[in-house]
Amino acid sequence: MTQPNSYYIARVKADLNKLATVEKAIASQRYFPAGIHCIGANAADIKTIISILQVEHPNLSAQDWLAICEGVLAQAEYSEEVLVAFGLINKFVKKSFDDSLLERFQFWLENYASNWAHVDDLCIKTIYQFFLARPHLIPRTQHWTLSPSPWCRRASCVVWVKFIQRKIGKAVYCLDTALVFNNCDVLLNDDDEFVQKGVGWLLKVTAQHHPQKVINYLESNIANMPRSTIRYAIEKLDPQQRKAILSL
Repeated sequence: MTQPNSYYIARVKADLNKLATVEKAIASQRYFPAGIHCIGANAADIKTIISILQVEHPNLSAQDWLAICEGVLAQAEYSEEVLVAFGLINKFVKKSFDDSLLERFQFWLENYASNWAHVDDLCIKTIYQFFLARPHLIPRTQHWTLSPSPWCRRASCVVWVKFIQRKIGKAVYCLDTALVFNNCDVLLNDDDEFVQKGVGWLLKVTAQHHPQKVINYLESNIANMPRSTIRYAIEKLDPQQRKAILSL
């Protein structure tokens, strides 16, 4: 690494400061009714910061960027710093690192994630790329449902939404629906609204490929499901199916 880790951490903070505005901070707050500690940088700003930093330092290895990522996470003050940190390794996770990186992802979710955007960004971008090269690891996140962190519990659902049915190379990966419904069973009584929305999201995507299985699951469990979770789950069903489920 050409510079000490502290240089890159300070650089991320400085770049965010340059691009942040009060208007962007106010706009971000709309999506986080419970509050968010943000500096006021949007998704385009975060992408720009990552791109420029990596263009300026092309000789850094995947391991170097991982060290910078974890340094930024450890010293993050604002939500956007966490998102920058995750993004710093996105282009490396598919071909670099070994299976043990999955344990780091869990650690990050339990120790650095503080809102739904952190969860969804890590799952839908970073871990998605990681799993594309290692589909055998996809079921191994199931124990995340038992995490003390609600953000990790949400991630246990979100991390699967792109793998219900996904073309990987020349094959089609299909996640076992028994795993999906087991996750939902564990989380049905979770009192965190964002975990419940994660359950609804997972069921909604599953319903696009296995509608009758999801309908059967909803009919069997509807008495124990929050209405908001049900509404998420049935969003992609046809109008008559949605009406029938809601009538229960």
